[in-house]
Amino acid sequence: MNPCPCGFYGDPFRACTCSPGLVSRYQKRISGPFLDRVDIFVEVPHIDYEKLADDRLGEKSDKVRARVKAARSIQQKRFNEQKLTCNAEMAPPQVREFCRAEESAQSLVKTAMKQLYLSARAYHRILKLARTIADLENADIIKAHHVAEAIQYRPRQMI
Repeated sequence: MNPCPCGFYGDPFRACTCSPGLVSRYQKRISGPFLDRVDIFVEVPHIDYEKLADDRLGEKSDKVRARVKAARSIQQKRFNEQKLTCNAEMAPPQVREFCRAEESAQSLVKTAMKQLYLSARAYHRILKLARTIADLENADIIKAHHVAEAIQYRPRQMI
């Protein structure tokens, strides 16, 4: 969604024409409980022409595809005895069983829970997403940097 009705709140290149009250009302149209059910939030910033026209290429699609297929294969093996197909489908009991995290990762989740006032639902979503990030790295245990990346995908207060 846009950050405000005009779409330019927080844009470094164009000024927002909305009043603070209008921006706040616009952002509150989506309830907290609904937002809590979304796994990943990604802000898509303005991209300069020079970056788009640059000849340098990022990671090749076939490499990314192979990594995703490998992670999906890990998940299929993990859930072979379950009625699940991927990490996102885990319920709290499966999160406890399959989302084992090293101590520093557990500490990071605990700190995030306290400082960001996260709900139980957000806690489980962070661990499931961290498990997926770990799977993409072919890691058996969730590490602190997996948790840190997963926390980055949680929504932030815009105002």
